[in-house]
Amino acid sequence: MNLSPSPSFARRLLRGCAVAACALASFAATAAPLPTAAALDAEVARAMAATGARGLAIAIVDDGRVRGVHAYGHRNERGDPLQTDTIMYGASLTKAVFGYTMMRLVDEGVLDLDRPIAQYLPKPLPDYPDDEKYVPWSGLAGDERWRLVTPRMLLTHSAGFANFAFLEPDGRLRMHFDPGKRYAYSGAGLLLLQFALERGIGVDLGDAMQRRVFDRFAMPNTAMRWRPDFARNLADGWRADGGVEPHDERGTVRAAGSMDTTIADFANFTAALVRGDGLTKRSRAEIVAAQLPITTASQFPTLQPELPKAQRHPHLAAGIGVVVFDGPQGRGFMKGGHNDTTGNTMVCVERRRRCVAILSNDVRAEAAFPALVRFVLGETGAPWRWEYGADMTFWTPSPYAQGEK
Repeated sequence: MNLSPSPSFARRLLRGCAVAACALASFAATAAPLPTAAALDAEVARAMAATGARGLAIAIVDDGRVRGVHAYGHRNERGDPLQTDTIMYGASLTKAVFGYTMMRLVDEGVLDLDRPIAQYLPKPLPDYPDDEKYVPWSGLAGDERWRLVTPRMLLTHSAGFANFAFLEPDGRLRMHFDPGKRYAYSGAGLLLLQFALERGIGVDLGDAMQRRVFDRFAMPNTAMRWRPDFARNLADGWRADGGVEPHDERGTVRAAGSMDTTIADFANFTAALVRGDGLTKRSRAEIVAAQLPITTASQFPTLQPELPKAQRHPHLAAGIGVVVFDGPQGRGFMKGGHNDTTGNTMVCVERRRRCVAILSNDVRAEAAFPALVRFVLGETGAPWRWEYGADMTFWTPSPYAQGEK
């Protein structure tokens, strides 16, 4: 009796083995282990020692669930410990929460991403008196292109504005290119959308974010303006030169970056965002869609020339409130936050619904962000050089010092 398999059977067997191998490989990739708490503690300790950072907090999300929240170092010069419920400045992470809130309003029929903001306002934008809460819109007088600007353009930083009006030589807002033409990071653009909401639609942004995000996702220590109870456990900040600055008590709601939060609270938002909680499938897809190619070498300065097509980052684009990228693990998204004493980042991988969120009250910690995110998530393809600029010196840990995950 011939017990050898027939050629057709052998081919089917090989195909079945190949499919099984692919399935196992896929499962292995999906089930790649996260670092243990002890390994993470050791890695963060090395990063803080190498960069001189005095305080850092980190949260890990896996399959859309918060798996770990950790805080390290100090919250002030006195040496009080940084804790997972310490109030920290959210900086431009506010923009990711704002983007999510806008998509909630889209789902509720309050906002249309592609309806010009001129149609929401009862009078022409340049006719409004200057208001320090927003931007002096009077600078747009005589340039009718402002009438073409839509919420989608504002949320994808493509309205044509500089980052803020005060960066202009005369302090007056102006349009540097036709709306929708290209990406140029602009906090002023988000303030314009806030203005349209509050003055044109009657939506109070602070209240909208409180009810739709902070209350919904168990964020009791997060707000868009200063609260006196924050003072009990508050993080001051360290500059690049090692100097200390007190926490700024921001009393005005600003879409571009007035949020105070904690790592525990922001972990809950990050998990909700990667799950898509509270959004229709269409609106969740809009957030991580490649809305507009990003064509510059780095995020700042915001109005730098576009690169020739061959030199651009091939997989980087504006999403809604975040930037999106394609890397070795598929689609990912990220958002950073920064000022002289603050370094924050959030990086998520869609396929695994895995994220890392880092808040630091010491701007020197930013040099360690790529290595720390890679330590937890593996290589994601996150555009760190674009985020921080080509001259940023990142911390690269010794492979012999990292130990086992």
